Amino acid sequence: MNKVKLIAIFVVFGFIALGFINKSDGIEGGLIAPESSEVVEGLQVGNRAPELAFPDVSGKIIKLSDLRGQMVLIDFWASWCGPCRRENPNVVEAYNEYHKKSFKNGKGFTIFGVSLDRDQARWEQAIQADGLVWPYHVSDLKHWRSEAAAIYQVSSIPSNVLIDGDGIIVARNLRGKNLHVTLESLVKK
Repeated sequence: MNKVKLIAIFVVFGFIALGFINKSDGIEGGLIAPESSEVVEGLQVGNRAPELAFPDVSGKIIKLSDLRGQMVLIDFWASWCGPCRRENPNVVEAYNEYHKKSFKNGKGFTIFGVSLDRDQARWEQAIQADGLVWPYHVSDLKHWRSEAAAIYQVSSIPSNVLIDGDGIIVARNLRGKNLHVTLESLVKK
């Protein structure tokens, strides 16, 4: 009787094990998701970043998708936000260090700054005062009612999302040295 139980246990475990094998190995119902050429839009790492299209300081609409091909840091900030202003020197340093480098999936690095300001003059003064030299600064000047913040579910700032040259989210909320370490890990060697 013990041999029968032992054989039955092996058979049951064998069928369970087969259920965990990848579908690409010819067995249905595996735990490993089959690879898909279609990436889903969303806010998680691995998702395609949602489109943003907002006016820059001159009123011209700038689209996130216009920056395809580059690594892009979508940086949510505001002139009135102390922590944002204290983080800006780090972001400027990362821009200066990496904007001309080639990445595994992107040529160059830029920043798409999304301001949660409501006062255009203060927003522009902060850009100048903090030396935010990249050309992509946008805002709908709606403060916490910012449509961009709503799309990206931003509830506190500073906040950021790093996307690759295909618009795929590769990291979120990188501050301080974590921004530099992550960018360095993505540089083409």
